[in-house]
Amino acid sequence: MSVSLLRHKHMQLNQEKLNQAKTILGAKTETEALDRALDLVLTEAEVDNVLRKSRGKGRIRKVFH
Repeated sequence: MSVSLLRHKHMQLNQEKLNQAKTILGAKTETEALDRALDLVLTEAEVDNVLRKSRGKGRIRKVFH
């Protein structure tokens, strides 16, 4: 079981980008939007890693119509 470590961070962010991310992600707060955005980045990195390891050996097929 992993323990989540929360830390306070003070940074300057582009407010318009943050507002857009909040809307797109359906987040109620800016913190939630940032957390969801980070989750997306980490998930994408995992997918990229699997694709790199496969080196084109697999096939991608359409499963939803």
